[in-house]
Amino acid sequence: MPSQSLPATSDFSLARQAVARIGHFSTLSAEVGEALARQMIPRSYTAGQVICLEGEPGEYVYLLEKGWVKAVRTALDGREQAAMFLHDSEIFGDEAVFSRATYPVTVSALEKVNSWAIEGAALIGLVNRYPALALACLEHLGTRVLYYVQLVEDLGLRSVQARIAHTLLNHAELRDGSLIVPRRSWTTLDEMAARLGTVRDVLSRSLNVLETEGILRLERSRIVILNPQKLFERGKA
Repeated sequence: MPSQSLPATSDFSLARQAVARIGHFSTLSAEVGEALARQMIPRSYTAGQVICLEGEPGEYVYLLEKGWVKAVRTALDGREQAAMFLHDSEIFGDEAVFSRATYPVTVSALEKVNSWAIEGAALIGLVNRYPALALACLEHLGTRVLYYVQLVEDLGLRSVQARIAHTLLNHAELRDGSLIVPRRSWTTLDEMAARLGTVRDVLSRSLNVLETEGILRLERSRIVILNPQKLFERGKA
């Protein structure tokens, strides 16, 4: 359960700002943005708390204000496959609400998370009222479908080393002339392995090979990409 749940009207101005930061909602009119904000309930979570559970009825859509969460599918033997990692200004839970189905993944906080919840029935009511909001929601769902198509390709058609290369390049940032991928406190080898659809030992060996070949350098708080071209080539394997 969330550690905080306040009336939607108590933080209206903050909710309105949060709507404006959501990519697919940023161009909505002031009227639509305000209508959304009036339905938003602030909720916060600590690291490890479950926000929504795979198989439970999809009752809420969530907007992330700050912090990282992970979405996973769990096999009968307890193994986890990470579906996605989400952070500030992302949306989740809408696929369950709009399909009137259960949540397809379990989403839990990786660190302290501030978010907003919108009751599914309220959001559907707004979608029926505002065509622009309906289109924005469709665009977000379309983007999510394309993400899953890419995930299927990665898991089914790419080797582990290719998946590593592809993921690192997608999340690399240019800082002080170096191409780096930040490693947060929760970015353990186990988390990375779950994300890549492999196990810790295989991931560790693959990273060590890339480091030995001078393609990247592993550091405590980041991964430095030393040879982006070679890493790109590995990502196509």
